Amino acid sequence: MMPGSPERFTQDVDRRMALAREWDELVEQVRAIEGFEDFLRPPRLETLLPAASGGPVVIINVSRWRCDALIVHETEVTTIPLPDLTQNIVGERVEAYLEAVGDRQLRVLRGDHRDPRDLVVEGATDDVESLLDDCLRWMWESFARPVLDHLGHTAPPPADGEWPRVWWCPTGPLTLLPIHAAGDHATPGAAVIDRVISSYTPTLRALVEARRPQPDAEAGAARMLFVGMPETEGQASLPNVRVEERLVARLFGDNRTELIGSHATRDDVLREMRGHRWAHFACHGEQNLADPSHGGVLVHDGMLTVTDLSAQQHRGDFAYLSGCKTAVGGVTLPDEAITLAAALHYTGFRHVVATLWSVLDAEAAQVAERVYERLAHNGVLDADRAAEALHHAVRELRRDHPDQPSVWTPFSHTGP
Repeated sequence: MMPGSPERFTQDVDRRMALAREWDELVEQVRAIEGFEDFLRPPRLETLLPAASGGPVVIINVSRWRCDALIVHETEVTTIPLPDLTQNIVGERVEAYLEAVGDRQLRVLRGDHRDPRDLVVEGATDDVESLLDDCLRWMWESFARPVLDHLGHTAPPPADGEWPRVWWCPTGPLTLLPIHAAGDHATPGAAVIDRVISSYTPTLRALVEARRPQPDAEAGAARMLFVGMPETEGQASLPNVRVEERLVARLFGDNRTELIGSHATRDDVLREMRGHRWAHFACHGEQNLADPSHGGVLVHDGMLTVTDLSAQQHRGDFAYLSGCKTAVGGVTLPDEAITLAAALHYTGFRHVVATLWSVLDAEAAQVAERVYERLAHNGVLDADRAAEALHHAVRELRRDHPDQPSVWTPFSHTGP
């Protein structure tokens, strides 16, 4: 049969129609399996509303036509117009923010500083702190305060009251900003962390999955995995990794596994992660804003990347990424949530604590200590209090460094 002949054309059409029918039949078979009813369909709203069972989820939509906050409740979705937010303004603000934290990153990574604390008090960082403070005020006025006012969170909770929870699900370039730290921090009570406990979720579906009951832990899996790199070739020393190591040893005792220095290889870390429900990384992190899947944490024999972690499934409760830029995504595909924190969350760790940019070694150790003191008792970790523990640790750090937002704003929580 000659190519291009009427007979060949008819045969090709019949074959395509047969394959299309086979495809439809296979899709229907998959949809008949419990849990796959929406396979290849847009998710139904009723399947996403359970994401808000612990509190409202705030989706900040950024578009050239208009910007709104979609408030997802357990029974409905409400909309708040955000007229002061525009796509152009968001782009300008994010660019200024990235320049500010990038400048700070260079200062933190300068080679001959013995004490990273010296970088905080240098006069050269004043511009960085001012730019960050300006960004926090802009977020507060443009969308954070209107959202919290709409939700009725107009003041701090009573001293003996329960803190309300809010989950942020930003879109576009807003995924790069510390929304949880938005506020006029010179005015008491005029900040997100003064009114609510914030968490992030990359998608509503991810939060729904994270809220599902966890299967019983496998024998021996309820242990802490500690991965530490006090020295990394080509990077500044992290002397406080040893402080975090001693902290984990004190709180978890024999209920831990340590991979430190030359023992922290890519293969060993990935293997041990499958058998531990809790993990703590105390090492340098790197992110490639143009190709975020190549970002990750630096271990002994190279980079443990977002792609590496996404290639396997975990059954974890809690991961603490005490490294730089572990919650930063990319500028080319910001909506894709390609971050180390999101990778761990998607692949099975329900709660992830991470950072948005370079953090100081001493302050990272301080936050870790305050978080674990609230979560760990008798060698067991209560992961479901992770957001609350981080919230109060960051508030304490802000109290100690009120005029230095670069110190206390990077830390974020992802999960239920």
